[in-house]
Amino acid sequence: MRVKTAGLTALVTVPALLLATACTSDDGKQPAKDTSSPAGTQKGRSPDTAKGGADTSEPLSGPQLERAALATGDLAGFQVSPGKSALAPSGQPAADKHTCQPLADAMGDRPSPQARDTVNRGLGSLKSLGLAVSASLSSYSEAAAGELMRSLTSAVAGCGEGFSATLDGRSGDYREVKTAAFTVSGADETVSWTTVGSGDGARVPIHLVVVRKGATVARFMALDLARRTEPRVPQEVADKQLAKVAQVLAG
Repeated sequence: MRVKTAGLTALVTVPALLLATACTSDDGKQPAKDTSSPAGTQKGRSPDTAKGGADTSEPLSGPQLERAALATGDLAGFQVSPGKSALAPSGQPAADKHTCQPLADAMGDRPSPQARDTVNRGLGSLKSLGLAVSASLSSYSEAAAGELMRSLTSAVAGCGEGFSATLDGRSGDYREVKTAAFTVSGADETVSWTTVGSGDGARVPIHLVVVRKGATVARFMALDLARRTEPRVPQEVADKQLAKVAQVLAG
């Protein structure tokens, strides 16, 4: 079963990452249970080198990011597609408020223009039909990764009334920006928030999570294409992605 995305295309920053994830199926497979745990913007411990582990401060190369990215078979109950839809626009959306630009960037091709390399994945839930999740991995310098997290934290706090974003001549409005509780195992820092996108009569709740592990940034975005429930990034998706990053960092 392929979930229709008609009516969402006006929300340009949503299809930019999520059109590729409209691949849910009713083939009877069961996903792992969502065990989301509470947190807000969270800081973890220092990089693993402090305790003799892998050096997380070194940026991963493009091939390393590909190895670390989620793949079919990593998660029971999810269908994984590489890249994004060819129908989706490319680039970084431009926010109408400078303070909110980090939030617009987070819904573009990469979490911010400072990313060195980025790989994208689309996931469709095989149980919660309509739940579409995008996951991306990006490499940064460790300083730039830390600055990204600070800018997102500040933007979430300062953009509660919302903003508009434009890409390829199409615009979408994003209102009700709110911090959302979320913890990711193994993360150095996590920023999680929800917003509601609207355009051409469509109203789409969105959940975003950005996670830093040293110089590597994982970004997740979830929406319900069936518009039946408030979407949340599944806990097992974020935890599995960070676990794969840790494996690649460890060599």
